[in-house]
Amino acid sequence: MTNARALWIEGYAIVSDDGMLADASGVMPDALKIEADKRFFERGMDGVDVAVHGRHSHEQQPHSPRRLRLILSRGVAGVAPDPANAKALFWNPAGASLEDALAALGVPDARVGVVGGTAVFGLFLDRYDAFFLSRAAGVHLPGGRPVFPGVPAATPEAVLADHGLRLAKTEALDASRGLTLETWRRPA
Repeated sequence: MTNARALWIEGYAIVSDDGMLADASGVMPDALKIEADKRFFERGMDGVDVAVHGRHSHEQQPHSPRRLRLILSRGVAGVAPDPANAKALFWNPAGASLEDALAALGVPDARVGVVGGTAVFGLFLDRYDAFFLSRAAGVHLPGGRPVFPGVPAATPEAVLADHGLRLAKTEALDASRGLTLETWRRPA
């Protein structure tokens, strides 16, 4: 799975109108499970080398078991094997850099796909090369789990812009469901 590219970090999230990934209990509601977004997400994740997520997040797609992954955990000092998955490492960013964790996986120049949750998305705000933000119009999750720290006081778009990313394009993924995709990129 190694490649000749330099390290590249991209994030993927679908959010409600109020910038939430999940409801107050931490569950992604059916209103955010939209087939067009699922297809976009699967294509994107099929193009990465490593998935990065928290303990409760996972991309849950057909090719997930084949993908290398870093699972954020405060329960390890730096990097440690996941005894349940030979393709995964537990990673504590307080004890090891992303570069150290990727080297331990054997892919120092990986294409990384960040899939959440809130703290994980927030960890990479100053490092994303691209962020793909899907928005489900008409869905509101008051008291839910925000995509980034600082939401809902600020919009997800304001948070991305405050961290140096710029909106590159907006497109409809499913006009009948009010689903749009914003592609944010870090200027070269």
